[in-house]
Amino acid sequence: MAERSLWGSRIGFILASAGSAVGLGAIWKFPYMAGTNGGSICMLPYIFFPITIGLTLLIGEMCMGRAVRAGAATAFRKLGGPFWGGIGFLSVLTGFLVLAFYSVVGGWCVYYMVQAFLGNGIINDPSMMRGAFESFASADVAPVLSHLAFLGATAFVVYFGVEKGIERVAKILMPLLFVMMLVLIVRGLMLPNAWEGVKFLFKPDWSAFTGESLLNAMGFAFFSLSVGSGSQMNYGSYLSDKVHLPTSVSWIVFLAIMSAILGGLMIMPAVFAFGLSPDAGPGLTFATMPAVFAQLPFGHFFAITFYVCLFVAALTSSISILEMSVQYLRDEWNFSRPAATTLTSLILAVLGTLCALSFGPLSHIKLFGKSFFDFFDYLTSNIGMPIGVFGIAIVTAWMAWSTTKAQISLVRPVAPWFLTTYRVVAGIFAPILITIVTLKGIGLF
Repeated sequence: MAERSLWGSRIGFILASAGSAVGLGAIWKFPYMAGTNGGSICMLPYIFFPITIGLTLLIGEMCMGRAVRAGAATAFRKLGGPFWGGIGFLSVLTGFLVLAFYSVVGGWCVYYMVQAFLGNGIINDPSMMRGAFESFASADVAPVLSHLAFLGATAFVVYFGVEKGIERVAKILMPLLFVMMLVLIVRGLMLPNAWEGVKFLFKPDWSAFTGESLLNAMGFAFFSLSVGSGSQMNYGSYLSDKVHLPTSVSWIVFLAIMSAILGGLMIMPAVFAFGLSPDAGPGLTFATMPAVFAQLPFGHFFAITFYVCLFVAALTSSISILEMSVQYLRDEWNFSRPAATTLTSLILAVLGTLCALSFGPLSHIKLFGKSFFDFFDYLTSNIGMPIGVFGIAIVTAWMAWSTTKAQISLVRPVAPWFLTTYRVVAGIFAPILITIVTLKGIGLF
């Protein structure tokens, strides 16, 4: 096994892990979910699930990584046995496939960021912007080049390792992300009728409360914290024994929740200010918002800021996923970091190209009735990640409880009630809820 690097500082670990959790989900997916699930009524369970089940499972995932000083495949095998080692490998494969289509969306961010810097692509008409986006996404060259550019940026950071690459970039990009989000929020709140968007996010509308919105919020809580993909376990394996896990993980969850709320505040006030639809889906990012910028003084400046935000959020998440795959090859096959980074990037370049072209030239090719992009998304979101989360819950609460308890209490003792609560939530409630979310995701519930 290759020598394992460690985080240079606690703040570097928190920012890098928060970057893994934040991702595009905070800016892209959460406002869309809020728009389609009744606004504020989706906000309340989203906050509840991360600070309960999400926090518990993320602590468990970090415990596994730090205890074994290895990624998901090795940690599951050593703590749970051969069967659970297979679950760990599935987690690594899940993260790998996530990056195959995630890098395509990251490429879209690159394209729009470049267009914003060039002063192009800002049109005062959402329908025209939607048409422009669909034309770009279905092209045969531009989406592929954008995907490769994004993947190249990710590989460049990972190539330099944990402390000199990932941690250094996280310390710069994460504060920058929050500052830019705050700038856009302040500008959005100055628009006429903007506070209607704030009310939409925070004023409870109990008539919109349904079991569907509850399950969607629960599923998004797992998605937004990157629990189950193996990336956070890998980050935990780089963590010093001197760091108190519950406190640090609490900060990660807090930053993830705040980023989602800030993402909603960044988009919804502007949407309501211009009388646009809050349930426009991904088009909120690539069609609606450019139309908003076109109507603002200094609109190109705010467009640049917005798409840099998207790029940073996407990059910090993709770095953690690629690092997990790279570290798997180092742990299990003794690859050097340059060789592992190169090999994984080349394979992802091919798979991502298939996903990028699935909106255009390859749209006629279907896997179980789905395009490459949709198939990878469905497979990872509805099968791979839930299985990974289920494995974390069972292994940490039952198979390796003594190890989990030792890791939680490593720096200083914790109250007995905390350990009992952890075991009940992780070992009983989490598996039940994960099963429900999974059955819903595959259409059996």
